[in-house]
Amino acid sequence: MRILVTGGAGFIGSNFIRHLLATDPAAHVVNLDKLTYAGNLENLTAIERDPRYRFVKGSIGDAVLVDALLKDGFDAVINFAAESHVDRSIQDARAFVETNVVGTQTLLEACRRYRVPRMMQVSTDEVYGSLGPSGRFTEDSPLHPNSPYAASKAAADLLVSASFRTYGLPVIITRSSNNYGPYQFPEKAIPLFITNALVGEPLPIYGDGLQVRDWLHVQDHCEALALILRSGVAGEMYNIGGSSERANLDVARLILGTLGKPETLIAHVTDRLGHDRRYAINASKIEQALGWKPRIPFEAGLKDTIRWYESHPTWWTRIKEGAYREYYRKTYGNLSRVSL
Repeated sequence: MRILVTGGAGFIGSNFIRHLLATDPAAHVVNLDKLTYAGNLENLTAIERDPRYRFVKGSIGDAVLVDALLKDGFDAVINFAAESHVDRSIQDARAFVETNVVGTQTLLEACRRYRVPRMMQVSTDEVYGSLGPSGRFTEDSPLHPNSPYAASKAAADLLVSASFRTYGLPVIITRSSNNYGPYQFPEKAIPLFITNALVGEPLPIYGDGLQVRDWLHVQDHCEALALILRSGVAGEMYNIGGSSERANLDVARLILGTLGKPETLIAHVTDRLGHDRRYAINASKIEQALGWKPRIPFEAGLKDTIRWYESHPTWWTRIKEGAYREYYRKTYGNLSRVSL
């Protein structure tokens, strides 16, 4: 099975590639990644010499490059490529529109041109907006994005859905709750809290810290995606949730307690503009239709994640210092070169 994974040097994409190659001996993966600030090839050192894996540097918005790849024939395209940090989207939304919307449409057009049997769009529960104190998002929940990031992902999802209805393109959309786990870029909440706590720096908490997120371990997410890749139904949408709602403040306290650090490290900062109050996923569709359920309890998964960051200080220190980009140059030479 030949699979094009886009955005495979990022957090979820790299975890998925490693999972797929470890569990499916027949899988061959081409990883197309632009290597923006959050793309890190050190996430993939364990499999970079695997003959079933190949890296190509480039953008999903590059129609010529995408065509050159897809004309060779793929059984599936899985789109992880996205600008994903809400704060960055508030500062400047242009890159989010270019990658998340225009890039997705470029992929869709190429998949249709070369008759790719399956295209999966990896999306987010943030497209649904914010919940009150009760209820959960279902696949039928209306889209109500509240940040430029979420709006760009919602627009991409609509383009994917339209491609199925208009052209019969065999697409599937997945929407997951907040992921956590190893190799997550340390500007996201959990790795930021962990790495700051490890060096005694403040843990910044937006507003009162009572915003609630449904946490999903990235390994559970990857298992769900692999199952959908094999058994999902074209034209369908699957919510993937962890059933682990926690307030941000409680997550920070749990991390500090696990590391034996004082809660005085918590620093409340000005709340994010348009900050969604609560997300929660109803994952009954994938549970009933495909038999998937999350396996990793949040407390156990968080402890394992903390231990991973404790035992990989070079990985996250190099990111915070920007030194990880040297790895690209040593391994691949000129970063502007595209390897076909």
